[in-house]
Amino acid sequence: MDSQAAAPSSSGTYLPGLRHAVHTFGTRTIDFDRQVALMAVVNRTPDSFFDGGATYALQAAVDAALRAVDDGADWVDIGGAPFSPGEPIPAAEEAERIVPVISAVRDASDVIISADTFQPEVARQALAAGANVVNDTTGLRDPDMAAVVAEAGAHLVITHSLAAPRTVFPRPTYDDVVQEVSEFLLRKVDEAVRLGIPEDRILLDPGHDLNKNTLHSLEITRRFAEIAGLGFPTLVAVSNKDFIGETLDRPKRERVEGSLAAAVICILGGARVVRMHNVPASRAAITMTEAVLGWREPAYLRHNMGDHNEPAAP
Repeated sequence: MDSQAAAPSSSGTYLPGLRHAVHTFGTRTIDFDRQVALMAVVNRTPDSFFDGGATYALQAAVDAALRAVDDGADWVDIGGAPFSPGEPIPAAEEAERIVPVISAVRDASDVIISADTFQPEVARQALAAGANVVNDTTGLRDPDMAAVVAEAGAHLVITHSLAAPRTVFPRPTYDDVVQEVSEFLLRKVDEAVRLGIPEDRILLDPGHDLNKNTLHSLEITRRFAEIAGLGFPTLVAVSNKDFIGETLDRPKRERVEGSLAAAVICILGGARVVRMHNVPASRAAITMTEAVLGWREPAYLRHNMGDHNEPAAP
């Protein structure tokens, strides 16, 4: 598959030529030519990367997901096993963590729900409970995952990574990280289609920080248009990542501004799903970016719109 030609806009922003711009997730439809979806993160793990287990309790996870919806999330990504190296988590235990959360959120909302898992059996149970998407951070390493997604008629996020699940991959090197990530993703798209997943149900994620150092992740951010140009809606997961911490010399709790900057840079490069921890701030950043791009109207118009300048609303 060849990547799509660049489609410059009058704003100088990269507008990817998507093979299938409109995607339907349950009762929700998103036109990725004119919309950016905000994905909130809910990890039901005792050792999650960012919150350290704050949403490990079942009700805490459900409440966090529904609060994210109230704060403007279009999508909630629910995970029960970290990508980082560690002891494998049995499928039964991982499913026990996330399936009740998915079920409760689905009962309360039509929000898009993804199961962050690389285990086909966990994905099967998650989709049966109401998830619309499988977010596979191992890039379809287990081909049985494709069969599960295809049978359910669900969407699949294919992410670039090199390591086997929960294993160490020391000192990753690339001759050209963007080119190699792009080639990997297109190979995996071909595999997914061959295994029964239609193109209009595939999204791609270059996998910032996943088996990549800070320079690699900065390069992907700077050249994001090349990833978006592959022709599929792209997901970007930059929130509070280590490449932001190393760039700014900030601990995890002080990376919000850097995360928002990286996310907006990726949106201007063609990203169409943004996976973020801080939902209210991210919603504001995305809404502002969409307005600048001409995709949405301001909430109201008052400033310099009449005979006298009206003060801004308090």
